[in-house]
Amino acid sequence: MGAIFTSLGRTVSAGVVLLILIVIIAGAATGQMTRIDHAWGTFVMRWLHVLSGVMWIGLLWYLNFVQVPTMPKIQPVESRTAITKFIAPTVLWWFRYAALATVITGLLLAWMNGYIVQALTLRPGFIMIGVGMWMALIMAFNVWFIIWPNQQKILGLVDATAEEKAAAAPKALYASRFNTMFSIGMLYCMVAQQNAPI
Repeated sequence: MGAIFTSLGRTVSAGVVLLILIVIIAGAATGQMTRIDHAWGTFVMRWLHVLSGVMWIGLLWYLNFVQVPTMPKIQPVESRTAITKFIAPTVLWWFRYAALATVITGLLLAWMNGYIVQALTLRPGFIMIGVGMWMALIMAFNVWFIIWPNQQKILGLVDATAEEKAAAAPKALYASRFNTMFSIGMLYCMVAQQNAPI
């Protein structure tokens, strides 16, 4: 067991193998083996969308509920280097690409289910999912075009003067807090489309 859990790659691979076993065993037990068809494809795309979204929003909330509030408490200031040089750049890499994967899988899912135009144009019957999609698109824009460029300056990943770093900090913070605020409604809209009578 230790060999699995000491490597993230092996842990994730074991999770995929476990998932395959669950699907096979559940299919055999119920007599409903999975058919690979359009319904199966849309289900897998929804699963990938949820998986990506959990990573994205989980990291957004980690940054806003844990890392950002904790940073000022770390003393002396030099002790923050481990976070700014190693942890934050890695978190932001996963954060950016989870946002991208969430948007791509969400748009593909809407296309596969035939409602992408109706949702994006907020037609009756697709308003909740459409609002959720637009909120997610705005949030992803913030990730890639406001948060990430400013974080690169703050973390010293690109050349920036002390003044530019100081100006970048509130921009990144406010965009991240905006996304945290939006995430609450966005998640509601995504779930409400299929589960609430709205």
